[in-house]
Amino acid sequence: MPATSALIGFALLSFGLVLTPGPNMIYLISRSITQGPAAGIVSLGGVALGFVFYMLCAAFGITALLFAVPYAYDGLRFAGAAYLLWMAWQAIKPNGRSPFQVKKLAVDGPRKLFVMGLVTNLLNPKIAMLYLALLPQFIDPASGSVLVQSLVLGTIQICISVGINALIALSAGGIALFLSTRPTWMLVQRYLMGTVLAGLAVRMAFEAKRA
Repeated sequence: MPATSALIGFALLSFGLVLTPGPNMIYLISRSITQGPAAGIVSLGGVALGFVFYMLCAAFGITALLFAVPYAYDGLRFAGAAYLLWMAWQAIKPNGRSPFQVKKLAVDGPRKLFVMGLVTNLLNPKIAMLYLALLPQFIDPASGSVLVQSLVLGTIQICISVGINALIALSAGGIALFLSTRPTWMLVQRYLMGTVLAGLAVRMAFEAKRA
């Protein structure tokens, strides 16, 4: 099992990342505003399946990689730090876009909603980097099976992401209306998230390699 500090740290990271604008959030909000909360929840089912796919691939892949390649951990660590810095810039760059500034989508049936949610998540670079570059930072071989730790951390991420996205899908219309009349809130959210991501990136880049 991962150490308690690793569990808490990864949970906070997962919480922060799920609140940053990305393909999943933009699609779910667009779908919920266009077609209603129920459509957003169906789409979220596909997104959740994509999380499970990534978690299983990463869990088995990371287990093999960390034992086969001596400097794999450092490579993943720096890749993860670089990606977090890029996301921080996307959050604070001039003319950055809020995920609640969405385009109207065509009305689709439940099957297509589910499939589109799955495809959107599988093609989401943020999720790929989360599992392949960020998750390994919270795994310590001295704490037991790397595979078990990967699965536990991945399950935590899925629970947090699905829970937060469900709340967003159910309340997307009200949030969009609130923010559309208060642009300062959107600016504060962008800069706050950019600062948090940049801080995580710096911490990750200068973290000492685990034994």
